[in-house]
Amino acid sequence: MSLQPGSRRLRTAAVGAVCVGLLAAGCGSSNGGSSGGGDSGTLIVFTGQAGDYQRNFNPYSPTLNEGPGTIFEPLFFYNIAQQEEPQPRLGTEFSWNDDGTELTITLREGVTWSDGEPFTAEDVTFTFDMLAAHDEINTVGYAGEAEAVNDHEVRVTFDKPSYMDGPQLLGKVWIVPEHIWSGIEDPATDPVNNPVGTGPYLLADFKAQAFTLQANPTYWDGEPELQRVRYLALSGNQAGADALAAGQIDWQTGPVPNLENVEEAYPGYQASTVYAFQMHLTACSSEELGCEGPQTDPAVRRALYYAIDREQLNALAFQNTAGPMSPGYALPERDAGYVSDELQERTVPMHADTERAQQILEDAGYTRGGDGIYARDGEKVSLTVGVPSGWTDYITAVNTMREQVSEAGIELTVEQSSWNEWSDARSRGDFELQLDSQYPGPSPDPYWNYNYFFNSDNTAPVGEQANPNWARYASPEVDAAIEELRQLDPTDLEARRPYYDAIQARIEADMPYVPVLTGGTTSEYNAEKFSGWPTEDNLYAYPAVWQRPDQAEIFKQLTPNGG
Repeated sequence: MSLQPGSRRLRTAAVGAVCVGLLAAGCGSSNGGSSGGGDSGTLIVFTGQAGDYQRNFNPYSPTLNEGPGTIFEPLFFYNIAQQEEPQPRLGTEFSWNDDGTELTITLREGVTWSDGEPFTAEDVTFTFDMLAAHDEINTVGYAGEAEAVNDHEVRVTFDKPSYMDGPQLLGKVWIVPEHIWSGIEDPATDPVNNPVGTGPYLLADFKAQAFTLQANPTYWDGEPELQRVRYLALSGNQAGADALAAGQIDWQTGPVPNLENVEEAYPGYQASTVYAFQMHLTACSSEELGCEGPQTDPAVRRALYYAIDREQLNALAFQNTAGPMSPGYALPERDAGYVSDELQERTVPMHADTERAQQILEDAGYTRGGDGIYARDGEKVSLTVGVPSGWTDYITAVNTMREQVSEAGIELTVEQSSWNEWSDARSRGDFELQLDSQYPGPSPDPYWNYNYFFNSDNTAPVGEQANPNWARYASPEVDAAIEELRQLDPTDLEARRPYYDAIQARIEADMPYVPVLTGGTTSEYNAEKFSGWPTEDNLYAYPAVWQRPDQAEIFKQLTPNGG
């Protein structure tokens, strides 16, 4: 197995009209008004916000409207779209000591908060200390101790080697002003209605139907050429299609119809598709943690894996925008060098192997009944798969899977529910199967998928809140390999290799998440009105309007074309 960095892929295509359900982080429908696109200096974006906006600009709130990257900055920018070095933002340099227990960060000088107060190392140590003191916002798992060496240098110490804590701490912690946030009683719930940050944009106005960010004239890197970003709320998918057709939306992200003909249908617009979110059937997999149903049997999960015709699924549900994925959950292109040679299959089969699926079930003691469904000990291989209502691509996908896997003697029942109900069931383990996706981490490294979704530290018994190991998967072998990787220098590829091999071989065998496809994240954007969008040759950020802080990197690069 080679661990050299892999390639990246961006597909440019013609654009369609309607924002349909994408991923957990993706699209939905909204409620409210619209805003015309006549102002050549204003970028109009539609994120898929469901319902009226509730004023919340707390970068650590799960229900925030906006802020990470645009108003509140990280220390460095890590581009998850391709393998490259992190780019300085509020930090300029960082280094580890020899054993990975001490991280030293040099900060940018001459930066001010948007209220004119100077930015110093005390703001960084305050932010880190705030995370350590509040588990509910410490989503990066920070467990170090920070000290300000001087106004422009911070030292963080850990009680054991913690190299892989670096990208999260440096790239996914939003630095906040001590002189304001020290007066916030609960940083997890305060809505931060009037945010003060160091970022390229300020909050200009807010209404339930729309809000506007205005370029920060005192931004340390210079005032952005893109002066305004207007976030719209719309009444639903059709309203989004109508607004795009009328030129009232300049950027939205989500799979859309007629991808191959959009430049003709919507003159001036283009689209791009990139790959980082890996789609799967999440199985509540652990009987020990309280899961019930046929999906707790790895044989059933592996039979499902072979019973899916992914080429047909891609065509019917995703307009051929999805890509292959690895059963070891390293992205086949971006992470090509990380895909283990010890996997039985480097990428998922694109066509159903019905006979193999049936043989797996029969070898595990299942027999096919007169109704065509396999059963063992009186329990049929009959499963319910949950999907949020309104996610039309996912609904098409699970209905297609239902027909496909029936050929192998597996019965699927599709259950639609609101996103809130679906998400709550996912968290509590109140499901058998769900179509979902794994999101990438702060740097282009498959380690994050393993740590987030396969680490038993991130799960809980059924009935308790798990996040984000929703499969309730626990493997001592995988846990041990993740812990070893956490403590290894990420540049030491040879030392990391055996742990990646061990993780991938184990999760391919267990399949707590049944691999489907790598989802193509498709954005539609107004190339006539603005220049500077990411391209295949210059994929400087992940081009999704809801991906933070990448959206801020794109805003800073855009130039209005005038007219």
